[in-house]
This record gives sequence, C-alpha cells and structure tokens, in this order.
Amino acid sequence: MKRQLDADMTHYVDPQGLLPLREAIAADMGALRGLDITPDRVVVFPGGKPPIGFSQEVYCDAGDEVIYPSPGFPIYESFTNYLGLKPVPLHLDEEKGFAFTGEDLAPLVSPRTKLIILNFPSNPTGGVATRPQLESIARVIREKAQPHVRVYSDEIYEKILFDGSRHYSIAALPGMAERTIIASGASKSYSWTGGRIGWAVLPTVEEAAMFKTLNINYFSCISGYNQLGTKLAIESPHSPPAVERMIRAFQERRDVVVDELNSIDGIRCQLPKGAFYVFPNIAGLCERLGALELYDGLPPDVQARTSPATLVQMFLLFRYGVATMDRRAFGLIGAEGKHYLRISVATALDDLKEGMQRIRTASKDVDGFASFVLEGRRLS
Repeated sequence: MKRQLDADMTHYVDPQGLLPLREAIAADMGALRGLDITPDRVVVFPGGKPPIGFSQEVYCDAGDEVIYPSPGFPIYESFTNYLGLKPVPLHLDEEKGFAFTGEDLAPLVSPRTKLIILNFPSNPTGGVATRPQLESIARVIREKAQPHVRVYSDEIYEKILFDGSRHYSIAALPGMAERTIIASGASKSYSWTGGRIGWAVLPTVEEAAMFKTLNINYFSCISGYNQLGTKLAIESPHSPPAVERMIRAFQERRDVVVDELNSIDGIRCQLPKGAFYVFPNIAGLCERLGALELYDGLPPDVQARTSPATLVQMFLLFRYGVATMDRRAFGLIGAEGKHYLRISVATALDDLKEGMQRIRTASKDVDGFASFVLEGRRLS
C-alpha cells in the first residue's frame, strides 16, 4: 500500500474495482471452489458490509422476504427493516451445533422469498458447513425457490478453519453458481480490517453492473492503493504461511478460552470449527446471578431494550472491564429467552486469559450484579 501511495495511486479509479485486483480475486476464488470466474463478474467494495445491503436493494422490493441465519451478522436482519422488507430468521439451535439443513430451510421459503443469506464459517457461532449439509440446502433452493431468487453466500471467514475442517461453497454445487453471490474480503483472511476491501462474485455480468452502479452512487470508488495492496496479499507466496500462523494462534486461543469458559459454573461452550469467536451459553450464569428475576423487575420500556444476557454483558464491561456481545446483537427477532454471549479470540492470549479470570470472578459476584442492575444505568 505504501509503495502505491508513493507511486501516486491516489486518484479516482474504476468503481467496479481495479482490473488487476479483480483478476486476482477471480483466479483465487475460482481455484478454491473449482469454478470458472471471470473478472467482469467481480465487484470490489469498501469492506464486506456494502454488498449485504446492496443485495437487498437490488433483488428485493418492499414486502419481499429475506431469509437469514439467526444468530447471525447484525446487518442481515437490520437492513431488511431499513428497506421495508420482511425479515425471516432461520434460527440456529445449539443442540444441532448451530447448524441447519435443507429440512430446516424448506418451511421458510415462500413465493415472496427473494434472498437467502448463508454464512459459513459463521459469525458469531463459528459453524462450518459440511458438503452434505450444503447439498441438502441447495436441493431445497432448487426445488422451492424461483430461479430469480439469489443466495448470498457470505464466505468472508473462508480461510479461518480449525481441526482440519474444510470450507465448501454452495456456489460449487450443481445448479447453484447461477443463483449465488459469493462474498469475501481482506478483513479476516489477511487481518486487515482497516483496509476496507471487500468483494463479491455475481452470477452474471449484468448483475455485476448493477452493483458497480450502486458503488458509483454511494462511494464513487474504492481507494486504489488499498486495492493493489490487497492484490499483493492474494498473490504473494508469503501469504499462505502467514495465514496459517494466524490460524494456529486463533486455534490455541480458542482452545484456552473454551476450556476456561466450560470450567465456570453456569457456562457451557461448544468448540467452534471456524472464524475467531466463541458463543457460550450463559443461561446457568444468568440464573446464578439472579439476572432473570432482576430483568423481570425492570420497567417494560427498559425490558424492551435489554435482556438477561445483555445485563450480564454490561455488568462484565462496566464492572470488570471485559468486552463481550449479547445474543440480541445478532438478531432481535426470536431472541427472547436465549442467553448467549459472543467473545472474540482475535486478541492476545494473555489478555484472553485475564478476561477469563475476570469472568470467573464476576460469575460469583451476585451482590455486585444486583447493585449494578438496581443502579439502573447502562442496562442496554
């Protein structure tokens, strides 16, 4: 990126994305998925979020339905409300490992369905789809969804996999490439969140042109120096070993954090297979701390903005200095009675160990929790 700045790559560039980067993306994504991807179907965005919203704008009209995983990345649900669409959450059950199959998807597909969002590896659960799982999902989409319905396959954590897990894309299955938008970016695989470079492969050149037009109207273009920095990241022979070292570090941190969480009374946590989050069930902790009763005693307007897990989240943050996210952050619809937190392991191991010790101490601080809630501040 610094070399490109020195070369004066600081001007307007192609709103679809610089051709050298799109060529690198097409070659890399195609090779990993066994697909023939051409650069004219690739569009580059300022990060991974814009194509999520753009897909809802391009393919949906007011009243149309968007199916998305819940818990899932917050914008999946929130953007539907912004556009006047109907959100249709596909609830992921802990008992099923936060996974789902075509059998779970089938009842949600209707004539009003226009977009079906998938996210593997998953944020916040760390779920990784197996090929049979994706085959069952693809079968339902081919049988029940109209041909113009699009699948938005958010694969931004595609390279962050643990325990020998493998990433599969639904776009590689028969009859799905022409229905699927494949999205990824530089933030996760290359640990470059500040670079703000995301991309999507569209089913057709005409659809890519629509997304390019939205880029023009929203952003004009994406910084050329960052785009060429991303091209280097994708093509450099130094990248694969660097990414592998990062993944090994994430896996070590994941193992430590999950072990620590499962040793705390009232918390249970599954071992995620991908991404860099853990998603512990804190129902027992909510009960031990009295969060359920204290929540029931809050005024209705406050209850509407919080939950027992949110109270624990805020208690951990403001009394113990530990940052987590509650279940409500990953989809409000149907989140009632579900007590989870998301913890990121994308930080130093020593900090994570300290955080686990603080959570352990907080889990025993019944009086402190009660005083925090009764104080009535920072509850949502």
